[in-house]
Amino acid sequence: MVASSWPSLDELDAVRNKVAEMSGADGRDVRVVVSPYRICPLGAHIDHQGGTVTAMTINMGILLGFVPSPDAQGITGFICGSEEHSSGLSSSAAVGIAYLLALETANCKIIAPEENIELDRLIENEYLHLKNGILDQSAILLSKYGYLTWMDCKSILKPNLAKRALHYFSENKRVKEGLEAWASGNLDEFGKLISASGRSSIENYECGCKEMIDLYEILLKAPGVFGARFSGAGFRGCCLALVDADLTDKAAAFVKQEYQKVQPELASKLPQDRLVLICEPGDSAHVV
Repeated sequence: MVASSWPSLDELDAVRNKVAEMSGADGRDVRVVVSPYRICPLGAHIDHQGGTVTAMTINMGILLGFVPSPDAQGITGFICGSEEHSSGLSSSAAVGIAYLLALETANCKIIAPEENIELDRLIENEYLHLKNGILDQSAILLSKYGYLTWMDCKSILKPNLAKRALHYFSENKRVKEGLEAWASGNLDEFGKLISASGRSSIENYECGCKEMIDLYEILLKAPGVFGARFSGAGFRGCCLALVDADLTDKAAAFVKQEYQKVQPELASKLPQDRLVLICEPGDSAHVV
């Protein structure tokens, strides 16, 4: 199979000569990172949610020539792009990856592609404030010339991100099933779905704190409770429970008693008349 036409030997030599001129190093000691742009034929916007996508790199991109800096921690380098107008080709990811590979090479670090995918995602999301997934970085780091790259973004995600994707899809399924259970008057099933949502929030989405999780577990054991989960801020919000109307007082008393056992200090600081709020479904906002 014929090799990619980019970069040409002339382009590489031009970058090496520029770095040699800047640093005083021998041009033969200059390394060059080749970080191509990418396109995505199929799989638009679903890498964010752990979907499957296709991608390939193209014969244009970023060249970063470098030599280690005198302190052997940074680099002296020269960066350029093969096209001035590179919108939509993931030029920001190409630049980020170029710097990662250059700095890692200069410091004799061997980093797996999966780790660099996550590192560049952090650059894109946290530093550049771009709300993208891992398609761009994965394509640039994993593609091979002449091949269409297929990626299951769920499998590439780090374990905690994969679990959060699982929560997303399973919660959507629970919402649909919950509508059907509510419409048929099946409160037992509706409650089970609420509890499953709470469990997934803890185990998959990884929200909550010990104080909240203790309350959730107590509610699941309370008399008359069909189901329970977090509500509001999962780290310092509250827990809601769907309760048999005839057993609300017993459920409230059980929760107060048991929570004081597992969280005595916190329970003592809470207003005793507001430890448990018993309420019923309401109406929309309106003017009277």
